[in-house]
Amino acid sequence: MTNLSELLAQCGVGLYDAETVNENSRTIYRIYIVKDGGVSLDDCENVSRLLSPIYDVEPPVLGDYVLEVSSPGLERALKDARHFKQSIGELVSVKFINENGENDGIKGTLVAANDGEITVGNDDLSLVIPYDKIKKAKTYIEW
Repeated sequence: MTNLSELLAQCGVGLYDAETVNENSRTIYRIYIVKDGGVSLDDCENVSRLLSPIYDVEPPVLGDYVLEVSSPGLERALKDARHFKQSIGELVSVKFINENGENDGIKGTLVAANDGEITVGNDDLSLVIPYDKIKKAKTYIEW
């Protein structure tokens, strides 16, 4: 089968993430797409229309499932270096294990991200956090 990223490029969008979740006794295969200028409903529809016949022949998961295509949203999970690099300058909430082995957290601006660590800063401090210490991270919006 053709690579998912290559298929999405045919629709003019990029792959942010894909996940399989179970909600209300249903299996959902969810694809998050991104595009400069934002993702429209038409973009989601075009991707779904492209993938549906392919997945009818080669399903992405075992058993019955529902395909969902959407944008990752303004408040989105950050799971890998690519996500962090794309989010530099945005507000983030990071839960991590500190140098004492304890659970900790910080909210602030994602100042930097490379292949090994991120830097998050706020009015009080600036922290460098290795990826292997991050338990959960997401962008957030102050309303």
